[in-house]
Amino acid sequence: MGVKIQALEYYLPTNKITNEMLQDRFPDYDFTKFESKVGIKSRYWANSEETALDLAEQACLKLFQVIDKTQVEYIVYCTQSPEYILPTTACLLQERLGLSRSVGAFDFNLGCSGYVYGLSLAKGLIESGQVSSVLLVTAETYSKYLNVEDRSNRAIFGDAASATFLVKSDQDGLRQFAFGSDGSGAEKLIIKNGGTKSSCVTNPEIRVYGSENQYTDNDLYMNGPEIFNFTTENIPDFTKKILEINKMELSDPDYFVFHQANSFMLDFLRKRIKIEKDKFYVNMSDSGNTVSNTIPIALKRLMEGLGNVESPLTVVIVGFGVGLSWAGGIIEIDNSLI
Repeated sequence: MGVKIQALEYYLPTNKITNEMLQDRFPDYDFTKFESKVGIKSRYWANSEETALDLAEQACLKLFQVIDKTQVEYIVYCTQSPEYILPTTACLLQERLGLSRSVGAFDFNLGCSGYVYGLSLAKGLIESGQVSSVLLVTAETYSKYLNVEDRSNRAIFGDAASATFLVKSDQDGLRQFAFGSDGSGAEKLIIKNGGTKSSCVTNPEIRVYGSENQYTDNDLYMNGPEIFNFTTENIPDFTKKILEINKMELSDPDYFVFHQANSFMLDFLRKRIKIEKDKFYVNMSDSGNTVSNTIPIALKRLMEGLGNVESPLTVVIVGFGVGLSWAGGIIEIDNSLI
């Protein structure tokens, strides 16, 4: 028994934020230089009344234009932007989509590694014989966690959702996965207030980091240099490990699709690992860093750009970030994603 991706869709909010708009808000910052180095021209943010669940619903409705929703047996929902502390948002999504009450549903809280973890969870559910299909959903609205004076993170992060339908198959479309975590780096990318340890507070202390970026402990904080160091120290050897456990050489895969964090980091990783440039897919300029959504969006855009292919493509996928957490594996994708 194997598992394959049968269909994949994504959804971006309608509220497009360009670098020119951010330049008006932060006139002293050189967004031309930012665009050249980081590779992001625009991003999409949910409006004040729109939640990650709304985005997830729209992504699933797009998916249901190509697959029969009655085939869904299980929802695996990745988000760090839950509708409520409880109940699980996956149950709310089941009701919104009008799916059967026999459908299993749960959330898991992971960021930039989340899509890869989700594929592995779906693989386990199907290969163990518990279900024949899984709807994997990722949805994030990090924009709601950003301080209005945090120029750096407002330039980087965008909102999005994706929906992937996985089914039992004779095709070995999901091969072996590998994982990593390092909780000692948790405070490098964190929202300190709002959980059970520390509640959100009124009039929190304003903190400054980097080039006069402001945030509070109610907001998202990212230590960019430390996240870069973590990534460059761990991901090159980790990528080689993924190839080794799948008994493949660096030249074997058709493409490599990493978490679309920023183009400077990705180019550094590509050169460090010695991946051929035409095999290393980067596409984030108009959507930014959408956290757990970057890999599925990139996979969809990759296939749309290629058009019809004669046989499935072998792709190495690697996610890394908040946690600290990382995961990778090898998958096959084909014309079903177009």
